[in-house]
Amino acid sequence: MSDTLNLVQLPVLPLKNIVLFPKLVLPLSVGRDASRAAVESAIKDHEGELILIAQRDSNVETPAPEDLHAFGTRAKIRKVLRTSPSLIEIVVSGLERVGIVSIDASGPYLLANATPMPLVALHSSEEKALQTALFELAAQAIERINPQAAEQISGLLANADDPQQLMWLLATAFNLDMEKLQSLLGAATLKEALELAVKHITEEAHILEVRQKIVSEAQEEMSKEQREYVLRRQMKAIQTELGEDDPSKADTDDLRKRFDETELPDEIRKEALREFKRFERLPDQSPERHVLRTWLELVLELPWTKTTEDNLDIARARGILNEDHYGLEDVKERILEHLGVLQRNPKAKAPILCFVGPPGVGKTSLGQSISRALGRKFERMSLGGLHDESELRGHRRTYIGALPGRLIQAMRRAGSANPVIMLDEVDKLGHDFRGDPAAALLEVLDPAQNSTFRDNYLDQPFDLSKVMFITTANTLDTLPQPLLDRMEVIRLSGYSEEEKVAIANKYLVPRQLTEAGLTIEQVGFPDDGLRKLIGSYTREAGLRNLERGIARLCRKAALRFAEGRTEDMPMTPDTIVDLLGPEYHLPEPARENLPPGVSTGLAWTPSGGDVLYIEAMLLPKGKGLTLTGQLGDVMQESAKAAQSYLWSHAEEYGIDPQIFTEAGVHIHVPSGGIPKDGPSAGITLAVAMASLYSKKVARADTAMTGEITLTGRVLPIGGIKEKVLAARRAGIKRIVMPNANRKDLRDLPEHVRNEMEFHFADRIDEVFRQTVPGLIPEAEPALNAVS
Repeated sequence: MSDTLNLVQLPVLPLKNIVLFPKLVLPLSVGRDASRAAVESAIKDHEGELILIAQRDSNVETPAPEDLHAFGTRAKIRKVLRTSPSLIEIVVSGLERVGIVSIDASGPYLLANATPMPLVALHSSEEKALQTALFELAAQAIERINPQAAEQISGLLANADDPQQLMWLLATAFNLDMEKLQSLLGAATLKEALELAVKHITEEAHILEVRQKIVSEAQEEMSKEQREYVLRRQMKAIQTELGEDDPSKADTDDLRKRFDETELPDEIRKEALREFKRFERLPDQSPERHVLRTWLELVLELPWTKTTEDNLDIARARGILNEDHYGLEDVKERILEHLGVLQRNPKAKAPILCFVGPPGVGKTSLGQSISRALGRKFERMSLGGLHDESELRGHRRTYIGALPGRLIQAMRRAGSANPVIMLDEVDKLGHDFRGDPAAALLEVLDPAQNSTFRDNYLDQPFDLSKVMFITTANTLDTLPQPLLDRMEVIRLSGYSEEEKVAIANKYLVPRQLTEAGLTIEQVGFPDDGLRKLIGSYTREAGLRNLERGIARLCRKAALRFAEGRTEDMPMTPDTIVDLLGPEYHLPEPARENLPPGVSTGLAWTPSGGDVLYIEAMLLPKGKGLTLTGQLGDVMQESAKAAQSYLWSHAEEYGIDPQIFTEAGVHIHVPSGGIPKDGPSAGITLAVAMASLYSKKVARADTAMTGEITLTGRVLPIGGIKEKVLAARRAGIKRIVMPNANRKDLRDLPEHVRNEMEFHFADRIDEVFRQTVPGLIPEAEPALNAVS
């Protein structure tokens, strides 16, 4: 093969959606790594020369030799501009056509062996005729595009020195597609190239003629009122040229067919058909026609009568709920109760539940589990930060861009009249001048009203009575009382340490090991390691931080294995400290010895419960009561009530009444950076001051919680489960609480009830007897205890 003598070896620059012909100039943006490397090599080692080859598939980001065409163009880089480290702007000019002999893909860029392959010109009369036909055809097409420049361009074409260059230029100017351009570059002879060029430009000229005809027809009927009218006429002309039906007629026929196939309530069908007849009479360009069509489509898509069949297999539902969530027996029992009711009465109204609890206890995921247990569709709406009532009720159709409210949109997505809809974060609703979304929910969550819910956009009664609404909240304090009255509140408390260990073993650890690509054999999580993670690195009622901690440990283990570790890596307490660093939380342990004036209280926090030590100290020659530790108004009033009670009963407890006037008292609650408030520290304050005034030490193994009145009564408080679990974490096994809270022990896990010793009190005297030995004579009967 004689051409092998002219073999050249140059870097390859693959092209997407473009072909460079010889003797033409082309600007390019080079961004791919291999392409940038090819440009740099061409500049450095090949005097700026490289081979440009078009890709067969422009979607391939890293083309291999087989992804490139067999013909390319040897080109020279004329200009280089490095705009950023990842982008090079270049201008190249085509030198000659080359055929690709082979491509080496072993380096950082493709390197091609190519041989020059100029077009063979026979100088025949046929070639001359084809050349003349091509130039005349191009001149005619250009005249249609720009008549003023047609004469000048025709003269340029007639006096052209290089017919090949003008053929390449015309092919590029007419925006031929990639296959046509590449076929021109790959033609064997000049005659074949000219035949292809005439064929392709003839087709392009015909397309231009049709386009010009469409524009002319549209311009003849053009209105000066709006641009939309022009666009619609052009679209109509295009569809007529293609032989397609009138789109407005197709829309009308489609809607009529859907009306015949869709089952609608009689009143809704009557109103929808009235609007449909109005829709048929409106002209195509009328804005109201589009509004009506959108409304009619909404009516036809809503599930007016379509429902999913409930799966009433209680054993199956119980299995699904237990499989998805650990504990939460109250919620599971309530769902199973509803299933039992549906078995007896299929038309029973769905309950409206409100799950209240701290973050991370599984409120949101419970909704999905409930829908799966019932066999219903599930839709979730986040209401956090929602201020506009129209977001729920929709906007009236008279407004531009009006949409139905979120509830109606959720029903359309569900495609069923009886889905489970979760209204998440309902306690974080806002309200302003645009309305009160909480007030809009009053109708939605009222079983007596939601069967005729009216969305502002739909403006027709829609039945929501079959929907099971589930709302979630972290607190009930911000919910309006009328809204709260419409919901059945189910409280989800925090988890004990044992429950967290069980949940981690069953759900969290397997999920995070799978995410990290590890197995339980490689990275085990023994119970003592999980307890270390729970106690020292998370402080929460829920599980989110625990799962993040497990995920972090799994990632660190995956890194160790990727670096070459082969032996297993159990997550013992020491290993966890090595991987995560110093403990984030150091729970305050039970104090072994308390001085006079110190008592042990229990507090509820959003992340669970905590042990709270209250310290009191006499101030000789001081006055009144000094309170520090960021105490709220209610807690300050509890301290004053406790002091007043002790002052009035000082002689009964062997306290010198003069001390109340001769010395002041300073009460401090540690962790001063955290605000504290609430009545539940009342008896703890009273015990601290009784211990201080009597100089008798309070029991260090006993914690307490309860509200005190000025007459010495002990009133019930909340958060018993969280407080008891906090005492247990701190190693305190003896608790005093109001007698009215005895019922709340049922919420505690059985193993916790068995470990702890509980004492109940109706009056403060009974609290003193259990907490401050020697303050009250032992002749009185002992307090009932449960252990």
